[in-house]
Amino acid sequence: MPDGSVIRAHQHAAGAKGGQEHQALGRSRGGFSTKIHAVVDGLGYPVEIVITAGQVHDSVPAIKMLEKHEAVYVIADKAYDADAIVASIESRGSIPVIPSRKNRKTPREYDKHLYKERHLVEVFFNKIKQYRRVATRYEKLSANYLSMVLIACCMIWIGF
Repeated sequence: MPDGSVIRAHQHAAGAKGGQEHQALGRSRGGFSTKIHAVVDGLGYPVEIVITAGQVHDSVPAIKMLEKHEAVYVIADKAYDADAIVASIESRGSIPVIPSRKNRKTPREYDKHLYKERHLVEVFFNKIKQYRRVATRYEKLSANYLSMVLIACCMIWIGF
C-alpha cells in the first residue's frame, strides 16, 4: 500500500551546503515542506520509505518503490490512478486495487471491500507523526531527516 504525506519543515531546515538536491525541501501552499512516500505491507508495517520535496506528486516515485516488492494486491488511492502505474503493477502479476479518477473515460473496476484496508497506511503515517522530529522537519539535510524517519519506523516495527 503506497501513500505519501507532507511534513512541514522548520524555517531553520533550509540553507544547507550542497544545494537543493541534498535538502529535499520544496515550496507548497504551507511554505517549506518535505514529503514522505511510504509503502506498507498488509499489517501496516513500513517496507519502503522515500523522501522528496513537498511539491512532488505521490505518483512520481511510485513505480520505483513498488517494483522492489512482490504483492498479490496493490491498494492505493486515486493519486496512483495512472496508466503507467497500473501497467507496472499488472506486469508484475499483482492486482491493482485503485479507484478510478472521476475524469477517466472508462472507469476501472476495483474491490471496494479490499480497498477499505488502505486505512493501514494512514494509520502508519499517524504513528510516525507522533514523533516530534518526524512531524516537523528540523534537519537541514534530507539524509539526516530520512534517518529520523527510519528510527520512527523501527519503533513501529518493535511495537512502541
